[in-house]
Parts: sequence; C-alpha cells; structure tokens
Amino acid sequence: MRQDPAYDILPQNRPCVVLFSSAGRRVELMNCFRADARGLGISIKVLATDLNPAYSPACQFADEAIPMPRCTDAEFIPRMLDVCVRKGASLIIPTIDTELPILAAHRSEFAHCGVRIAISSPSVVNLARDKRATAQFLQSHGLPVPRTGSIDDVIADAGSWSWPLILKPVDGSCSKGLHVISDVAALMALPVSRLNYVAQELWKGKEYTVNIFFDDTGRLRCAVPHWRYETRAGEVSKGITVREPTLMKLAERLGEKLEGARGAMCFQAIVRPDGAAAIFEINARFGGGYPLTHAAGARFSQWLLEESLGRPSTASNQWQENLKLLRYDAAVFVGKEREP
Repeated sequence: MRQDPAYDILPQNRPCVVLFSSAGRRVELMNCFRADARGLGISIKVLATDLNPAYSPACQFADEAIPMPRCTDAEFIPRMLDVCVRKGASLIIPTIDTELPILAAHRSEFAHCGVRIAISSPSVVNLARDKRATAQFLQSHGLPVPRTGSIDDVIADAGSWSWPLILKPVDGSCSKGLHVISDVAALMALPVSRLNYVAQELWKGKEYTVNIFFDDTGRLRCAVPHWRYETRAGEVSKGITVREPTLMKLAERLGEKLEGARGAMCFQAIVRPDGAAAIFEINARFGGGYPLTHAAGARFSQWLLEESLGRPSTASNQWQENLKLLRYDAAVFVGKEREP
C-alpha cells in the first residue's frame, strides 16, 4: 500500500477501470463513460457492484459485476478496497446517497491504493445528506431557500407559516416519504417521527435540477439547469435544458460557498412565476437526469476520466440549450447462464 496520498496517473498501456458502486439502474450513466472513453481514445473496463447483481440492470451491461454488502456493513470498505486493488480500478463512481458518507470518510485509504473516488469532502457530503443542515447552510450564506424548520417549530408558531407545507425525511432521497400538509391539525395527526422529518414551505412554480461540476481543485467549471417538465419516482422523465439566468447566478454563488466540493453534484430549485428562485435540495453525486446534461455537451464523465488520466481538463460551460429529454422504459432479459 502506497504511503503517498496523491492519486497515481493511469499508465497509458492499460485500460481505465471504472467501478460503479451500487450500480442499480444506472445504465445510461455507464454508457456516458464508455462514450467519452472512446472520444478520448482510451480503453475502458466497467465494473459494477451491487447488493444483488443478478437483479441489477446496470450489472448486466457491465464488463464484470461483483456482489457487495450494504454500505452499512462493516465489511463494505474492506471489500471495496479489495475489489479495487485486485481488479485494478482507478476510479469509483458512487451512485446512491446512503453510501456517500462512508466513501467520503475513507477516500484517503482508496487514494493510498491509487484509487480516486469521484466524491466531495465529508463535510460537503454530510451537508447534502441533511436537509435541515442544507437549509441552514443556504440561509447563513444568503442563498434563497424556502422557510424550513422542525415539526415542533411549526407547531409552536403555526400562524406564521405559509401553508401548505411539505414534510421530508431529513436524509431522504428520490422523493420517498414526502407528505404535503395543509394545516397544523393534519401535521399533528401525521404518524411520522418528528425528529426524523423537516418541514418546508411549499413553493409553487417550475422545478429545476441544476447539474454542476467541480474540478479537482474545487473550482466550479459548469452548471446546466434543466426544467423538470415531468418526473416519475422522483426522477426526471421529461426535461429541457434551459440557461435560466437566475439559476446560473445561484450556481455561481453556491459554488463559491461549497468548500470541498468535487466532481459531479446537483441541486434542486424552484422558480416562481414572479421570477423568485430558491434552492431546496443539494445532492453530492451524479443526478438521475445527468444523461440530459451529457447529451447537451457538458461531459462531466469525460472530465473525470481526464483527471484520472492526468490530462488537461476540457471542462467548460459551453452546452446546448433547449435540448429535450424524453425517457422511456427499456428491459434486459437474463437467462440463468448469464447471471453474474
């Protein structure tokens, strides 16, 4: 194990091995990396880990699929390190929120083995995982956010809040566990843990995701808003890239304050009919709608590969506006002999 914490530069005579952790359904994301590797003229090998690779679509499209314990398991980090060393992985792409804190906390151990994790610092990851902390951070830096507080805060002064409110798990994702509450009586009757939920005023307007990319020095290099015209299970199913000036400025301001941000991130925002905008969530990973950003010309995956190769970064804020994403269902059929 190397003592120098600096990342090694990938030798040019062997393929770039990229590991997608908790790969799940992220087939489109894997294909973005494959396309960019071809564009860079390099060979790429895609590894995919999952709790049950036999039931992961992305694992069926990987060059090799490997079972992995849950990120809460004590064996998760040792197992990940072992796989990376044995398989020669040089880059890990995390895909789910729950694994981010533990990977961020152990990234120096992977770096000692020559493995780069495309992840922000533990402080940024932990901030993004806690919706209450996110709101407090935004407020403290003068960034607009819908009024946010605990359930007890709302009950104590219900008359000062603008109803309806939206209740979210403090560490939730993918729109799971959301409740829209119209009055304090409904709030008090809701069977949820008050400690595990955060209340937020429900803004009405156009909802956007802004995909943002930070280089390995922490500099914001690109911001691509897309209008979430239609969503399904918390993920955009129809979207359009829009160079919305208010959101571009918010991205710049957020980028200045997020010390320790690296690689791909995204934030969710609302723009009301009167033009006012607010950020209501930050995700410290590739967003589910990233393939739209990639198709528009903002190739975060290419820029991460360039960093791994030690090549000059081509990251820029040049991308195609008004590009539309229309998602549809697809299936992969796996016979017994093809199961990982």
